[in-house]
Amino acid sequence: MQLRVATHSEADAITGLINSAFRRAESFLIDGDRIDLPTVQGLLEKGKFLVTEESGTLAACVYVEPKGDRAYLGLLSVDPHRQTAGLGSMLLKAAEDYCLNSGCRFIDLQIVNVRRELPSFYHHRGYIETGTAPFVPGIIPKVPCHFVKMSKELK
Repeated sequence: MQLRVATHSEADAITGLINSAFRRAESFLIDGDRIDLPTVQGLLEKGKFLVTEESGTLAACVYVEPKGDRAYLGLLSVDPHRQTAGLGSMLLKAAEDYCLNSGCRFIDLQIVNVRRELPSFYHHRGYIETGTAPFVPGIIPKVPCHFVKMSKELK
């Protein structure tokens, strides 16, 4: 499977991949899409999406935005038909390496507090909780929720 930085022309495919992955994981939480095309296009202006593809189709993606000695990581998404195959872990490690090679010493992310599987996934990979933040503005969740901020020192 090939890992690379996505191009701007792939914004539509990235949007579809993210929504497909999050729809499966968060259907109990939100109705509709998690992200739209203009938002993905805006993210591509500020940071990078690392993607893997198989047979010309995107299999997984993650957003990274290096900012000095810190980086932001978000939208880790794996095609629902390829989940539980280790792609998420591989992509997370690739994102950490990318940010470290970009001069970052720390990486920050946010997880939704009601996604019970996520804390252990990230704790197991060295992330620690650092605070909370409100859920995505404009998206009305079915249950009360917020983001849990997490960080990791890159080495």
